[in-house]
Amino acid sequence: MCKICNPNQQPGCGCKAPEWITLPIAPHAAARSRFCGEENLPQAVPLHGALTWVDDLLKRGVSVTGLDINGPGDPLATLPMTLELLDRLRERHPGFLLGVTTLGLGLADHASPLAQHGVARVTLLVDAVRPEIVQKLYVWIRPGKRNMPMAEAAAILIDEQSKGISACRSAGIEVTVLCTVYLGVNEQEVEEIARHAAALGAEGMALLPGKGWLGSEEKLTPPAPETMERLRGVAARHIKLVTRPEAEDVGAMKSATSCAGIPSPTVSRPNVAVLSSNGMDIDLHLGQAIKALIYGPREDGLACLLGTRTLPEPGGGESRWQQVAETLHDCFVLLATSAGQKPREILGQHGLTLLFSDDNVEGTVDVLFGGGKKGKCKK
Repeated sequence: MCKICNPNQQPGCGCKAPEWITLPIAPHAAARSRFCGEENLPQAVPLHGALTWVDDLLKRGVSVTGLDINGPGDPLATLPMTLELLDRLRERHPGFLLGVTTLGLGLADHASPLAQHGVARVTLLVDAVRPEIVQKLYVWIRPGKRNMPMAEAAAILIDEQSKGISACRSAGIEVTVLCTVYLGVNEQEVEEIARHAAALGAEGMALLPGKGWLGSEEKLTPPAPETMERLRGVAARHIKLVTRPEAEDVGAMKSATSCAGIPSPTVSRPNVAVLSSNGMDIDLHLGQAIKALIYGPREDGLACLLGTRTLPEPGGGESRWQQVAETLHDCFVLLATSAGQKPREILGQHGLTLLFSDDNVEGTVDVLFGGGKKGKCKK
């Protein structure tokens, strides 16, 4: 069901809700991509905030199959913490499948403990199988507690990813390889990744178009749809192709604008608040968020990122939503992936409309400010 055009979950839109829910609760990174556009890792969501989010989804009737620890860091970078989180999730929701998304450093050594703590699925992030290509993809890789020369780290990463697939298979954990295609960098790696992963026992492979920033101003051009279709055909010669449910375009504004009218800015409420962990995608539930990006018009009328605002910490009941309303008093829309019924009611009473989406931040904001006719915003 489409949450942005149908926030009260009334029937009639027909959009499919995700069955695997992503929980961005891993606090430390094992590597840094050259395309993330950020110096610092976004802050991980506290476990209690993630659990509250899942409880809210269940209360609203969302069908949930599994919970995946995925970002903003790597679950294996802090294994003791991850195992504790898995135990808490299994205790709270014993019927759900559990998964982790990881770069794979240490996976061979940790596959057995992960299985013992209930992990049924590992999504392994494999974007290259040659060290020279790995070095083009990452700024740094940290196989241990400290960085090491990239040539050495790249070779270790490739080796540990291979061993990790085999170890997971022995431990009874299903492995899906997720490859992000960065145009002009690693598209020639796709077939070998598929062949290699299949030979080691991976059950499936998914391909996503890469997006992000080469630098502070230069945006990476994503592969064209026909390029992605060709690469999927190449990979399918060797391994089963899968679509991860949480990667689907669920509830995106661009597919929902025909279902309901979109709010407009006013003199007293000219701005838009956005919940995003990475600054590029709308990817946070309201219950998770501790900061909001604020977009609004400059003196020349161009809608741009004006800054960020700190939101109240999760917890506190209705008083928290009152504080959120006060913090976002000049915003006519709050963009999030989801929110509970009570905050929707309270924020609505204060004149703040909640819209649900998991689309790109810039494109969605452009729609709210007139369909992107004014061109790209740069701060």
